[in-house]
Amino acid sequence: MKALALFLLFFVSVSMASAQPVVVIVRHGEKATNGGTDPDLSSAGRARADALARILKDSGITVIFTTEFKRTQETAAPTATSAHVTPTVVAAKDTTGLVAKLHRLNGNALVVAHGDTIPNIIKALGINSPINIPDEDYSELLVVALGDKPELFRLHYPL
Repeated sequence: MKALALFLLFFVSVSMASAQPVVVIVRHGEKATNGGTDPDLSSAGRARADALARILKDSGITVIFTTEFKRTQETAAPTATSAHVTPTVVAAKDTTGLVAKLHRLNGNALVVAHGDTIPNIIKALGINSPINIPDEDYSELLVVALGDKPELFRLHYPL
């Protein structure tokens, strides 16, 4: 976990020096088995959200985007608290609106989305590498350096 945090810190520092915003995109943490179509996070999901906050604590996150679902908001909450940022809620299916906001960034952003929407977000940001997130995978940490030629760094963060 320390190696991942160091890599991410280095990457964000280089990005900040070149003035290109970085977007960190993650899937929400593990969800509880009860709660219908809008469940809370499970204890593992809460632990993952806390791990994400520790990883991103020095990353210069100035904007956080979540969807209208509790699991994305709960995943972002620890990072929002440590970064002193109020998350912006965007509709889960509004990739176009989200990407327009990301292209207007003046700083680094965290996007907490869903396994079925992240591939579209990545593609809309100009990354041609296909992304497939299996239903049981909550460890994806996708870092996109915006700019004339966006770059993707695909990492995993374990609990």
